[in-house]
Amino acid sequence: MAQSEWDRVEAEREELAARAERYANLGLGIHAELLRAGGPVPPSLTNRPIIVDTDIGGDPDDAVAMVAAALTVPELKLVVTGDEIGGERARFARYLLDLCGRPDVVVVAGRQLREGAYFTASGLVPDSVASADTDVLRMAEAACADGGLVRWVGMGPLSNLADVLDVRPRLARSFVLTQMGGAVRYRDPSRAEHNIRLDPQAARDVLAIISRPRFVTSDVTFTAEIEIDARSGLYRRFAAPGAPAWAEVLRAHFDQWFARYHPGSMQHDALTLSAALQLPFVDFHMRRIAFDSAGRMTVGDGKEVFLSRKAAYAPFLHWLERGLSASTVRTPQSHKPPR
Repeated sequence: MAQSEWDRVEAEREELAARAERYANLGLGIHAELLRAGGPVPPSLTNRPIIVDTDIGGDPDDAVAMVAAALTVPELKLVVTGDEIGGERARFARYLLDLCGRPDVVVVAGRQLREGAYFTASGLVPDSVASADTDVLRMAEAACADGGLVRWVGMGPLSNLADVLDVRPRLARSFVLTQMGGAVRYRDPSRAEHNIRLDPQAARDVLAIISRPRFVTSDVTFTAEIEIDARSGLYRRFAAPGAPAWAEVLRAHFDQWFARYHPGSMQHDALTLSAALQLPFVDFHMRRIAFDSAGRMTVGDGKEVFLSRKAAYAPFLHWLERGLSASTVRTPQSHKPPR
């Protein structure tokens, strides 16, 4: 949506709210409150840079989301890897991006959180793929160089963003955060959702400083409706004769995941990517949330956020399938990756 259209939507909502206020005595006051409750219409983010922060190499949904972004989003500028394993996640990201024809996208290896993090891309990256840079702050600042908004798409723990904002808190005004993670009713009430659980303090720190982030919770993403398994059309396409090289790597990645952990992979991160692109598949409402010391989310008090409440799964999958059938995205001629 162009900026002029966003301005028109905001003006129309303001007009409706004003009319409702004028006739509050007729029972329209509640409508005025609802119209104003969400604050201003979010700004158009069309053509704004995208940073993907991912623990790619574990569950294959990260790799699927990154490939979809590489093939369809020219604004993808930077991939930061989290919950690192000696830089292997970053090397895997670099390899997939190159196979997708996106050498312009910079990859930087972020924070390592733990020993023994799971990795299901073993043996898939040639030795010729070099280790990535580790200066997350410098690369993030480069993405923000023009002073405009930057979309930060969180597909893993929030450690890297917390580190950046700890040193450069002013960048909080630049980042529009869409984060996969958190849960209102997690399937195991004794612990937090995975991405938040990996670094609860980082989640608390980011929540305290970022204005109105979007959280795409596992309440919405944890569903068989968006699961890829060995019978799925997308998986069969990855394994088909003549498939692109990146698809062959994704298929091998899925096979390792199936063999070691689970017979399917729910596409949490691609759904989160679609929300960051302001596509209409995830529906949000405004809520106040907090994270406890273990990372468990509570709703009612705390920081105001956009919280997912439902999603249109079939249209989302159609979009994802089309994206993964795209030819290599045409990148702007003027783009030069930060060095």
